[in-house]
Amino acid sequence: MAIARLHGGPLDGQVIPLDDPKQDQLILPYSETQIVYARAGALENTGSGDGPTEAEFRFVHAEDDIDPDPDEHDNGE
Repeated sequence: MAIARLHGGPLDGQVIPLDDPKQDQLILPYSETQIVYARAGALENTGSGDGPTEAEFRFVHAEDDIDPDPDEHDNGE
């Protein structure tokens, strides 16, 4: 099993399972849009006794605008 560590964007700090450790890009659903993360660097922990294989992914962009707190704008601000 491999894991992806996400950096930046709305999923910053999340760790998710990675189906294919050779993946260079993740396209993930988020709210009503999709967000894209790209691999940054080489795989880590690839040995048999050092834990799950890890890949670092950095936020690239979202397909649409993302408003992390839409309720904040409903009060007339």
